[in-house]
Amino acid sequence: MHDILINWAPQETRVAIIENGAVQELHIERNLERGLVGNIYLGKVARVLPGMQSTFIDVGLERAAFLHVADLHGSGHHHGHPARGDVVVPVPIERQVFEGQTLMVQVIKDPIGTKGARLSTQISIAGRMLVFLPQDNHIGISQKIGSPEAREQLRARMLNLAGDPSEGGGGFILRTNAEDASDEALADDIAYLRKTWNSIRERGLSKPPGTLLHEDLNLAQRVLRDLTNDATQTIRIDSKMQYDDLQAFGALYSPSSVAKLEHYKGERPIFDLFNIEEEIARALSRRVDLKSGGYLIIDQTEALTTADVNTGGFVGARNFDDTIFKTNLEAAGAIARQLRLRNLGGIIIADFIDMTREEHQAAVLAEFRKQLSKDRTKITVSGFTQLGLVELTRKRTRESLAHMLCEPCPTCQGRGQVKTARSVCYDILREILREARQFNPKEFRIVANASVVEMLLDEESVHLAGLSEFIGKPISLSTEPSLNPEQYDIVLV
Repeated sequence: MHDILINWAPQETRVAIIENGAVQELHIERNLERGLVGNIYLGKVARVLPGMQSTFIDVGLERAAFLHVADLHGSGHHHGHPARGDVVVPVPIERQVFEGQTLMVQVIKDPIGTKGARLSTQISIAGRMLVFLPQDNHIGISQKIGSPEAREQLRARMLNLAGDPSEGGGGFILRTNAEDASDEALADDIAYLRKTWNSIRERGLSKPPGTLLHEDLNLAQRVLRDLTNDATQTIRIDSKMQYDDLQAFGALYSPSSVAKLEHYKGERPIFDLFNIEEEIARALSRRVDLKSGGYLIIDQTEALTTADVNTGGFVGARNFDDTIFKTNLEAAGAIARQLRLRNLGGIIIADFIDMTREEHQAAVLAEFRKQLSKDRTKITVSGFTQLGLVELTRKRTRESLAHMLCEPCPTCQGRGQVKTARSVCYDILREILREARQFNPKEFRIVANASVVEMLLDEESVHLAGLSEFIGKPISLSTEPSLNPEQYDIVLV
C-alpha cells in the first residue's frame, strides 16, 4: 500500500510516492519546461509551398508552424502492390490543402530557435496503456510485447472490448505496459480516450482557428490517470484550487480515484511530513548510506549507471561472509529504490561485494529481483556475470532526477573532479615558458584563483623564481576570486 503527496506551486508541481514511510518515487514538472508535443490545435493554412511540399500553419503560437506532406493523414497513394512493400507516393500538397483552410493538427516536434513547431494531421492521444488513433482502423501492438501468440491474444481481447476498428470506432496501439493489464483496466482506458476525443472534436467544431483544443495532461492529472491504483490509500494535495480541479477531472475520467483525494491543510509544508526535501538532496549525491553501516556509490554517465556496494563500517555479523551477505541483501533493496527515486534508465550495472558461497549469490539475486518487481517501469535483469556483476536495463521514460534538477559543473565540465592547485601551477609555468619564446613583454602577470596564487608564493616559489631568472623577465601574481580553480590568465605587461 502507498500514499501519494502532491506539492503544487504556480511554477512547479512535485509528486512523491510514499511506501512504508519512505519515498519510493519522485516526479517533478516545471511549467516553463513543458513542451508542446502532443498538443492539438485548430490551425489555419497561412501559405502553401509546392517547391518544399510543405505548408505554414498559424496555430496561435509566436511563429507559424510547419506541416510536411508526409505528415498529412492519408496523403499517399500506392505504386504497385502495398503488401509487397512498394513505394507510397504522396499526393502533391497543393492538391490537398489551400490557403485559408482550417485543419486540426497535432505538434510532433517543439519549436527550436527560429524554427516553428512541426505538425501532423495524424492525431494520436496517449492513455495509460493505449494510444488512440481516431482516424485509423487497425489495432497495433508493441513489438516488445512477448510472443506472436501473446500479441494475437491481446488483439482478440481488444477487438472484444473496443469493437472492430474498421467499423469507425478508431484504432488503438497497445503500449508495453498493456501486456499484463486486466480487461477492466483496458476498458477504462478505451472509455477515457474516446471521451477525450469526443470533447476535442466538439471544441473543434465550435472554436475559431488558433485555438488549443487539447494538451497533454499536467503532472497532477497524470497522477490520477497513471500513478493511482488499488494499492493507493490516499492522494493528498496542498492546493485548494488544484484539489478542486482534480476533483472535477477525476469525476469525469477516473471516478475510482476521487474518493482517495484529500486537501492537505496542515501548517507544515506537505513535503516535510516524510523529510522529502532531505530525500531529494540525498538522491542527488553519489553516496547512499545503508542502515547496517555499509554504503552505495552511484555514478550516472551517458553510457550507463553503476551502483557499487561497500561494507563500510558494518561488522555486525559473526564472520566476514555473513557481513558481506547481509550488506548485499540490504543493498539489493536500496539499489532498486534508488533506481525509482532517481529515475535512472538505460544500462545499469550493480557491483555487489564478491560472495564465495553460491547460495548467498542466489539469495541476493532473488531479493534483488523481488525488490525490482515493485517498479512500474519495465526492467530486464540478468544473473551474476563471471566478474560478479549484475547487469540490468530499465526503460527510459523521462529525464532522470539529476538531469532535471542539475547541470554539469562549469569548473569540471561534468567530470566530477578538478585539477589540483599544483597541476594548475605547472600548467601556468609551461604556458609562460611557451609565451616567452614568442613575445618580449616587460613583465608576465599571472591572474589565478587564490589557492593557485598561494601555492606559487609558497611551495612552488622556487620553481617560479627559477623560471623568472631563466626567461629574464619579472613574474607578478594577482588573485581573481571569480576564477574557478582550473582557470587562469597570463597578462603580458
